[in-house]
Parts: sequence; structure tokens; C-alpha cells
Amino acid sequence: MSSPASAPPAPSNLRRIVAASLIGTTIEWYDFFLYGSAAALVFNKLFFPGSDPLVGTLLSFLTYAVGFAARPLGALVFGHYGDRLGRKKLLVLSLLLMGGATFAIGLLPTHATLGTAAPVLLTVLRLVQGFALGGEWGGAVLLVSEHGDARRRGFWASWPQTGAPAGQLLATGVLSLLTAVLSDAAFQDWGWRIPFLLSGVLVIVGLWIRLSVDESPVFKQALAQAEARTAGRERLPLVSVLRDHWRDVLVAMGARMAENISYYVITAFILVYATTSAGVSKQTALNAVLIASAVHFAVIPAWGALSDRIGRRPVYLVGAVGVGLWMFPFFSLIDTGGFGALLLAVTVGLVLHGAMYAPQAAFFSEMFATRMRYSGASIGAQFASVAAGAPAPLIATALLDAHDSSVPISLYVIAAAVLTVVAVLAAKETRDRDLTEVTPADGHQEPAAVSVPDTRRV
Repeated sequence: MSSPASAPPAPSNLRRIVAASLIGTTIEWYDFFLYGSAAALVFNKLFFPGSDPLVGTLLSFLTYAVGFAARPLGALVFGHYGDRLGRKKLLVLSLLLMGGATFAIGLLPTHATLGTAAPVLLTVLRLVQGFALGGEWGGAVLLVSEHGDARRRGFWASWPQTGAPAGQLLATGVLSLLTAVLSDAAFQDWGWRIPFLLSGVLVIVGLWIRLSVDESPVFKQALAQAEARTAGRERLPLVSVLRDHWRDVLVAMGARMAENISYYVITAFILVYATTSAGVSKQTALNAVLIASAVHFAVIPAWGALSDRIGRRPVYLVGAVGVGLWMFPFFSLIDTGGFGALLLAVTVGLVLHGAMYAPQAAFFSEMFATRMRYSGASIGAQFASVAAGAPAPLIATALLDAHDSSVPISLYVIAAAVLTVVAVLAAKETRDRDLTEVTPADGHQEPAAVSVPDTRRV
């Protein structure tokens, strides 16, 4: 017989859990990506004036990268308390922090008003955004993974992942609308603030939904067992992760390289490359990312469902190899200057990215034991972002400035793809792992995950 924690939840309850995670991650990614788009479009002029345009963009992307530097700290803090107190409480806190920082950016005076204090304050708020996002991802995917039906975990856990393209879609859509109806002068003067201020409304909606869901039953069961076994004397989750799951952390970090780098090259750096090197208008570039993000949103659950049928590793490898092979055609299509070619380049790139991003939630969740799962998944994912996503637009812009060619940028993404392929090949397949069985056998050692019979119908 199944334990209460492992029994499939009622469909209505599971849909509510998925909706709460999806809406929360959408808002968090909206806030995070909004900054990236603004960094490429206006922050270089508003907060770093007087510089060469490309140098100003580099400085703007540097503050963008700072947000990634705070994500590992968020992973450590939120992971620790998420493994001790539960997933739900920490998800509410992350949403409040992210929304508050984003709303404050919308009110921030520019360099013309505050001088050098303006970019300093912008950087501080970006740090808060990164800290919040570092804690959001792990909790959101775990809440769904630990509630959901094990046979379709890849599918259900992929839905919080669609928060990334949904947030990108929302952020790019709002910016695209504003740039279409406002003059460049009006957008630069005050229009850019509107999307940041809208975050306040979105956070209220997100909190209302997120507060209505229950804590993960798998976590509650593991917490009760741990308290009965250890009388509250447990190792810190971080210590347990580094002792018992350090190989899984390294695998997760390697798996993130191609996924993270390719995404920010395709969605953030493209706004620089298309407008400066390919002669494409800002509006055209935004529209291409907007449409491609909608396709990205649609394919992620499909890739997640496929990972339930054939495994996490095969789907992930398709994405990593595909992104590497696509880079040279990607830039060649953009160089044509046509909207159709630009749209094809971004769409195919994001579809291939989705093959990595969709199974990632279940893949990483299944690697770690319940009482260290928030810490392990978050550390593996967010520490990699410092080396991958954080400098990706910055490195790509610097390579473009130094070589005036897309070839070094393509090679940069290909190198990341090779690293990811090696990491995924070194990992074990996790599709058949039972999350309720991945629990401590005693007060010290975490056993390997236990397989359950595969009852899928192929």
C-alpha cells in the first residue's frame, strides 16, 4: 500500500499546487527578466551616461550579473530554512522580497538626479532580486515534485519551469507594448518605470494564491520521522548535502551550464546583437523574443512529459547537443536582418533550451533526500548560475566588442554544451526514484535513492 505521502493527490488539489508554483515563479521571473531587458534597452543611458554606448551596455549588464552573485546566498539561506521549516513559508518570503525590490526599482531616481548613488542603489536592489530568486526556484519545483504523481512527476514539475518563459513573455510583452505606443524620449523618461511598478499588483495576486496551498506531504512525513529519530539533533542540511550528495551537486552544476548560458544569450544578449550588429530595430527584436517565449512556454510541459516516458537524461542530452549545434545557424539567421529569420533563430534556440529546462526540475529533485532536497537542488542550480547565466550577456558583449564577430560567442556556448553533455552522461537516471523513500536510514548517512516499479504505459 502507498503511504499517505506517496499516494497521488486529488487532481483539483494538484492543479492548485501547480498554479500556485507557476504564478509565483512567473512573477519572480518577470521581475528578474524585466531588469535584463531594461539593462539592454535603457539602463545604460539612465544610470551609466557619458560612456560609449557599448561600454555603457557592458556596465549595465555588470549590474545585471550582480543579481546572479546573490543567488547562491539565497540558495543557502532559503535551502537551509526550507529544509527545516518547510517549502511554503520560504516561498511566500521570496515573493515578497522580489516584488518589493522590483517595485522600488520603478521608483528609483536616475543618475541625472542622484549622481553615482543611483547605480549603487540599483545594484543593491538587484542583489535583493537575486537573493530572492536563489530561494524561489528550489521551493517552487519541490512543492510540485513532492505533491505530484510519481508516474508523471516530470510533466507536473515542469510547470513551475514554464514560469521562466511566462515571466519573459510578460516582461517582454509589457516593454514591447510601451515601446510601440510611446516615443523613445517618453519611454526613456518615464515609460520604463511602468513595468517595474506593475510588479506590486502581481505580487498581491501571487501571495493570495500561494498562501492557499498546503505544505508538501513528503516534507511533513520526513520531518516527523527525523524528529522521532534524532530528537531534533540533526546535521545542518548544507553539511549533509556536501557530505552525502556532493557528486549530485557537481552534476547539477554541470548540467546547468549549457542551459543557463544559452538562455541568456538567446533572450538577453540578442537585444544587443540584433540592434547593434544586425541592424534590427529594438521593437523587432522584442517582438521576436516575445513570440518565441510563447512557443517556449508551450513546449516545456511536452518535454517534461517525454522525460516521464524515456527518462530525464535522454531529453536533457537532446537539448544540450541541439543548442550547441544551433549556435552558428542562430547567428547566421540573425545577420540576415529579416524578422522571419530572427524569429526562427530564437524560437528553435528556445525549443532546444526547453529540452534541458523541462526535466531539470524533476531531475534535480530526485537526486537528493527529502530533508536536504531544498538545499541540494538550490545549491546545485544557483551556484552554477554564477559561472553560467551571470556573466553570459557580459561575456558575449565583450566578445562582440573585441572581435566584431559572432563566432567567438558561438564557440562559448558550444563549450558550455560540451560540459553539460559530460555532466549528464556522468549522472544516473532518476526517473524511477520514489521521493518518499529517499530519506535518512539513520542519523548520519543518506542512502541511495530507491527505485520503484515502472508502471508507465508507453
